[in-house]
This record gives sequence, structure tokens and C-alpha cells, in this order.
Amino acid sequence: MIAATRGIVFHTISYSDSTVIAKIFTEAFGLRSYLVNSAHGKRSSTKSNLLQPLSLIEIVAYEKERKQLQRVKEIRSDVQYNNIGRDISRNTIVLFLNEVLYNAIREEEKNPFLFEFIHSAMQILDLLHVSPANFHLSFLAELSKHLGFYPRGNYSEFCTWFDLHDGEFVPEKPVHPNFLGDPHSRQLFLLMTAGFEKGAALSISNAERKVLLQSLLYYYKTHLEPFGELKSPRVLEEVLG
Repeated sequence: MIAATRGIVFHTISYSDSTVIAKIFTEAFGLRSYLVNSAHGKRSSTKSNLLQPLSLIEIVAYEKERKQLQRVKEIRSDVQYNNIGRDISRNTIVLFLNEVLYNAIREEEKNPFLFEFIHSAMQILDLLHVSPANFHLSFLAELSKHLGFYPRGNYSEFCTWFDLHDGEFVPEKPVHPNFLGDPHSRQLFLLMTAGFEKGAALSISNAERKVLLQSLLYYYKTHLEPFGELKSPRVLEEVLG
């Protein structure tokens, strides 16, 4: 059958001189692999731009049951970015988020809530009027909710520790070394509850941001298997300071 759906580009690899295989997280079918013709060559610049990491697209594809590789009939932009592609900080965040999502999402069944979360988050990142330096931290915290291991409990004057193993704010310092204490546990809770735009305005130093990122990635590795080593965090830290 021929089906239309919105999609978010996760990954592409060359298949031939004029064709790529694109891993696309679709609204209608979940994660799918598609053959995209005419993605290389002199006349392919438009299509190639549509297949950049985390591009928001619409596709019409030939969908066949029990076939691992589908074929795209038509592809066009769903939402065109204004600042992503022009701003190095946003570009670097996109590459990081793309690597996280490519490692974290493997389900082939549709997940409309997860799709809408990513789709909306990318538009917010594109249009933020303040520094996006905290955005990836807010995204990781919120994404964990959709993946099934959102932190439990609340930070308070009585619960100032966050146990990275158990995924919970606790009143006593954990006996193992994998935890966050003040100010990082408080900052994590604020990132969880503030939303993207208010989270972007939180005062978090570069050193604190580095600790939070490393801790959240450890949290992902602990609660999501397999979750491989990422290459982009080092670049992200260098760009964001």
C-alpha cells in the first residue's frame, strides 16, 4: 500500500551512487528504514537537505508488511527550521540529541506521544530566544519519561539526594557513589519541572552543566540497555563551554 506520514530523520547511510537508506522515526509506523532515491548527485541538494539529522519531514512511501526496507515515493519538508542550521550551538545540540535518540529508540511500533514530544521539542529548540545551553539537559530528563524511567519523587529540604541507580530522590546519601547531591539534584529537579523555555533560563554554570550531563548519560546507560558510548558529548561541552 501507499501511505503518508510525518517523520523525523534519525540516520542515513549510502546505499548506491544515487540512493541512501534513511532511518526515520515515523508518526504512523514507528521506526522504519527507507530507500530514498536520487539523494546523491548534482540535482539532489534539496532532498539531501531534507535528510539532515532530526529534520521534520513528510513522506509518502510504499509500505509492505514484513518487509524491513520500505521505499519512499515522495518526500518534503514538514517544518522548516529558522535557526538550526545557522547557529553552531543549536547544531551541536541537534547532533547530540540525534545520537541519543538513535541509541535509545529501537521500537518499530508507533508511539504518537514520543513522536509528538520530539517533533515539538525540535521546534522549541529552533525558536528559543535565549541561550539553548540547558536544552539538552531538559530534553534528556523529559525523554526518560517516554522511555519508562523518569525520575521518581521530588527534591525538597528533606530529600536532597538523587540516586542514579534507583532513579529516585531520597532523604539519605546513597551508600554507592552514583548519586547527585546539592546543587545538582536540585538543578535536575528544576529541569524536570520547568519545561524547555523556563529550563533554558535557569542559572547553571558550565561546570554544573557538565556534571549533570555526565550523570544523566550514566542514568541512561543504567536504565536503558543497550545504550552505547556516545561521541558527541565532548564536542557539545566544547561548544557550550
